Amino acid sequence: MEETVHKQSWWKRNWKWALPTGGCLTIIVLIVAFAGTLFFGITSLMEDSDAYKQVLFNASKNQELIASIGEPITQEGIIGGSINNSNGFKTSELTIPLKGPNGAATVRVEGSGVGDTWTYTVMDAYIEGSDIIVDLLHTATHNPEETPELLIEE
Repeated sequence: MEETVHKQSWWKRNWKWALPTGGCLTIIVLIVAFAGTLFFGITSLMEDSDAYKQVLFNASKNQELIASIGEPITQEGIIGGSINNSNGFKTSELTIPLKGPNGAATVRVEGSGVGDTWTYTVMDAYIEGSDIIVDLLHTATHNPEETPELLIEE
């Protein structure tokens, strides 16, 4: 006597656990991918800003900051703040962590501008582990070929 055993497909036997697991895993992967894309998009937007470029230029030329944290000075960590652009008028409020071989600093920059002309009201480097604040607005060297036009608001 031969009996034919009809074996159900894998999906019919396992759908009750496979569907929720696969669906939840897909949703989690999509959320992580979206968050990563958003994070790197915003970070690159801030790194492309004129204020960011001006801070790195001024920091690399400021002798007091170089004496405090050493040279070369690089951006290390996550940039915080905001950049707004409304009808050509731009504002920027950023905190930029910098690192050198002898220490670290956080630069706070606030500025506004139209086109490539910026007016900075604050550009201070706070040396970590000390009470030293270095004013980067009055860095003597400025090369308009490398960075946007710098205007200092007194």
